[in-house]
Amino acid sequence: MRFITANLNGVRSAASKGFFDWLDQQQADAVGVQELKAQADVVEAKFRSCGKLDGHFHYAEKKGYSGVGLYTREQPSDVITGLGIAEFDSEGRWVEKRFDKPGRKLSLISVYFPSGTSGEERQQVKYRFLDAMYPHLQALKAEREFILVADVNIAHKEIDLKNWRGNQKNSGFLPEERAWLTRLFDTAEGAGLVDVFRTLNDKAEQYTWWSNRGAARANNVGWRLDYHLATPGVAALAKAESIYTGQMFSDHAPLTIDYDFTL
Repeated sequence: MRFITANLNGVRSAASKGFFDWLDQQQADAVGVQELKAQADVVEAKFRSCGKLDGHFHYAEKKGYSGVGLYTREQPSDVITGLGIAEFDSEGRWVEKRFDKPGRKLSLISVYFPSGTSGEERQQVKYRFLDAMYPHLQALKAEREFILVADVNIAHKEIDLKNWRGNQKNSGFLPEERAWLTRLFDTAEGAGLVDVFRTLNDKAEQYTWWSNRGAARANNVGWRLDYHLATPGVAALAKAESIYTGQMFSDHAPLTIDYDFTL
């Protein structure tokens, strides 16, 4: 089961740069996308499917903002959009497909976590989102296996961004944000989810986002902001990972992980 995640920074922009042409060659079974920056009229008309992949979406009320999608080859047993929390559901941040069978409950989820880089007000939104997301993921884990792909907008450890020393007071690498991820991954007292990429690749300079300022991408001055977060059962089935940097579809790079199971 090949699962790709990609923040598109605008689905129309990414499409014009060849994202869907590339995707058509990837033999993916599931693709989570974030930051559609488009509404239903555009997405349903032009980007509802890609080859044999069929998409479901959660749109922001504000035009040209946020929005997530999840494309899958197989038809789900159920589709859930939103967290049931008005503040975040108005911003189009959660789409979940369930692939339940007798003896198995499994979800694939695409999520776009808020960014706090524009100022303190949005940082507080981000903290509220983290506060809501933690028990939601705990409850989900108690009843089913899942793989959640997301632009989390947090680099977890020093290895996960180039200039960690200079970013310790900046949104995306704040102590409180990093502690939230640590707690999420803690198996003893936390939620016990798995950062799947890091189970397969422990090398430095594995980034998925680069600033558009200066020559950050050319010099690989990046951050690892895009994740596969999974319950231990399915995380243990992860076999291979790759970050695709051969083409530039947005300020993020697609992250692919192959799992040894079928939907």
